[in-house]
Amino acid sequence: MKLSSNNFNNDELIPVRHAFGRIDPQNHVALSDNINPQLHWQDAPAGTRSFVLICHDPDVPSRGDDVNQEGKTVPASLPRVDFFHWVLLDIPADTHSIAEGSHASGITAGGKSGPAAPQGLRHGINDYTAWFAADEQMKGDYYGYDGPCPPWNDELMHHYIFTVYALDIPQLEIEGQITGQKVRDAMAGHILDQASLTGLYSLNPDVTP
Repeated sequence: MKLSSNNFNNDELIPVRHAFGRIDPQNHVALSDNINPQLHWQDAPAGTRSFVLICHDPDVPSRGDDVNQEGKTVPASLPRVDFFHWVLLDIPADTHSIAEGSHASGITAGGKSGPAAPQGLRHGINDYTAWFAADEQMKGDYYGYDGPCPPWNDELMHHYIFTVYALDIPQLEIEGQITGQKVRDAMAGHILDQASLTGLYSLNPDVTP
């Protein structure tokens, strides 16, 4: 399988309009356009009955002590964990693309509704759900796509890995709230093939080219 986008190439910067946050010279970060990118996949194997799309960032700091703190940096040596930005499942086997802006255009405080998604698909929650849990203005269940917003003081360039999985079943059975990890677990033993596309993004002016 192959996965590509009209909006960015593999291992290149993600355009700012696809991000949740953008660099702001006065306040470090400001809200961005948060438009989901266009994606297209091909060469799915015979026997494919559905697809799943996951976007995750494997470079998120494992501790938040220094995140977005004036006078501090998040060291590149700090252990990192996954942060899910998009979980989309039950994509029909005859679907091979997602249009730009079809699942997200702008930021919704408290999160977009779900799990129902356009064309009868299902969205899982992304990890902004946990990130904003203590924020009275932003807390809620964040379904669907919400783009990059890495710490503005992080020494690392973050990688956003979009992966499409071809499955041998038409629908995943998941109990309770749909999370990225639950989807990964439910797919085990059902993946016929997969393809990934990686975009780069940083809010640190010293890291961004």
